[in-house]
Amino acid sequence: MASGPGRVIPVRNPRTGEYDTEIPAADSSAVAAWADQLRAAQGAWLARGAAGRAAILTRFADELQAQFSDLAEQLSVDTGRRTFAQFEVVRAIELLRHWAERIETELDAINDCGRSQQVASVSFSHVAIPYEVVAVISPWNVPLLLAMIDSAPALAAGCSVLLKPSEVTPRFIAPLQAALSRVPELAAVFRVVTGDAETGRAMIDRADAVCFTGSVATGRQVARQAAERFIPAFLELGGKDPALVLADADLDIAARAVIRSAVGMTGQACQSLERIYCHADVYDAFLATLLAQLDELSLTLSEDGSGDIAPLIFASQAETIQDQVDQAVARGARVLRGGNIIEAGGLWYPPTVVVDVSQDMALMQEETFGPVIPVQRFEDLDQAVALANDSVFGLSGAVFSRNADTAASVASRLQVGAVSINDASLTGVVNDVEKNSFRLSGMGGSRMGPAGLTRFLRKRALLFQEGEPASVGLFADPPV
Repeated sequence: MASGPGRVIPVRNPRTGEYDTEIPAADSSAVAAWADQLRAAQGAWLARGAAGRAAILTRFADELQAQFSDLAEQLSVDTGRRTFAQFEVVRAIELLRHWAERIETELDAINDCGRSQQVASVSFSHVAIPYEVVAVISPWNVPLLLAMIDSAPALAAGCSVLLKPSEVTPRFIAPLQAALSRVPELAAVFRVVTGDAETGRAMIDRADAVCFTGSVATGRQVARQAAERFIPAFLELGGKDPALVLADADLDIAARAVIRSAVGMTGQACQSLERIYCHADVYDAFLATLLAQLDELSLTLSEDGSGDIAPLIFASQAETIQDQVDQAVARGARVLRGGNIIEAGGLWYPPTVVVDVSQDMALMQEETFGPVIPVQRFEDLDQAVALANDSVFGLSGAVFSRNADTAASVASRLQVGAVSINDASLTGVVNDVEKNSFRLSGMGGSRMGPAGLTRFLRKRALLFQEGEPASVGLFADPPV
């Protein structure tokens, strides 16, 4: 790839495996110019007030709806997924409408006033001050939705946004830009750029806050660069989510939820379940149920593209998945289903079930980001909790039990930011409930619930002295 001005990035089609298009890579001078333009426009955007911004974001949602077919089609090419591409557009539009409806409520909550409990003569009021330019660097696995999950609330809060989607899945940008061009008031404060890591670094150098979704390794680099500039970094990073199937679980429900979470997006989601711990009393029955349900699934290899499991989006991920499975097998694990890459132009990885695993295997410790389900038995709840917590990650998890109190008790002991009970990966659809990422799975305020917006605001306090100011005599020393 060329460096410097005029660089282009080849883009691979996940279904065919061919590099069939390319995108320009914005350089640091272009990023600097765009950031300056956004900063200059941000004051007028803020001055529109909550109602004005809400109306414009709603118009943008309407324009995305008008672009629905093109957006879904380009996302389908980007990701190799048709049905989920449509779902992603729906959710992105819903997210915009959600924040448009919530702006006034969230701002009213933060713009409060009152009286100091320490100094009775002092009253106060708070003013919410948004960051002027927010850099959003979004990932390839859910390109549109994860771009909007940070961009929409930042815009609602009154910030301007410089967004760089992943260079792996950039085709959807064209219809996104087409919709944005029809809302010029928003286009003045919302710029979508194309580029790679070099572009992303230039963005962080010019922003007042940064949102990044991606790997822990890259997240560390983002955090270091942000720390050098003393700007906040909101990071949503990797996961190795555990599921605990207790002895009294409904095994059909547990298997169904595990499969949807672990393989439904080809395992290419940070909140995918990647470790299953099952009570010894129901281990064999759970495995039988899991395998029976998996056997009903098919890969999207037919000419018409029908099936349940799409190709892997990012080619190099196939090597990571295969290496983890091969290493586990070399150390005594058994593969009951799947276990090998299928090349058919693109790369497919069939739903894979691995048993006889040990906790120290890479398959149980490192993020797989593929449709692999390792299943390990446990004897008692203390052991299950210890196994689930034996991880550097802490994104989310799941507990399955017919007893809600037992499930909640177990969930309260897991070192993760959210626990789905008798389901899995609920944070993928429940965006109005706050949760944080624990451990290496991220840092910063919740991107969900009210904090999804308020993390982009700083509080300025106005302190009103209603009595007499104290004199310097307050600090006079008496005779000894």
